[in-house]
Amino acid sequence: MKKTTVLRTTVQTLSLHELCRFCSAEEGWIIELVEHGALSPVGQSKSNWKFVGMNIVRAKKACRLKNDLGVNAAGAALALELMEQRDALLREL
Repeated sequence: MKKTTVLRTTVQTLSLHELCRFCSAEEGWIIELVEHGALSPVGQSKSNWKFVGMNIVRAKKACRLKNDLGVNAAGAALALELMEQRDALLREL
C-alpha cells in the first residue's frame, strides 16, 4: 500500500472574500454571522475585514450547520455559542 503525505498549512488571517471561498459561502451569509455576533472581524469596514483564529473555525462550523441542517445565521450563532459552552464545561471536568 502506498503511503501518502498530507501537507498542512496554517492560515493566519483571511479577508471576507477569502473566508467566503474557504467556506464555500456567500458574502451575505458571512455578513449575517458578523451581525449576529458569531464572528468578530478585525477592521472597520467590510472591504478591510480580517478574520483570524477561532473566527475562521467558527465560520466553517456555521457553514456546515447551514449546509447540513439548513440552520439560519441566528440559529448558527446560537449553536456555536452552546457548543463552545459545552466544550468549556467538559474541559472543567
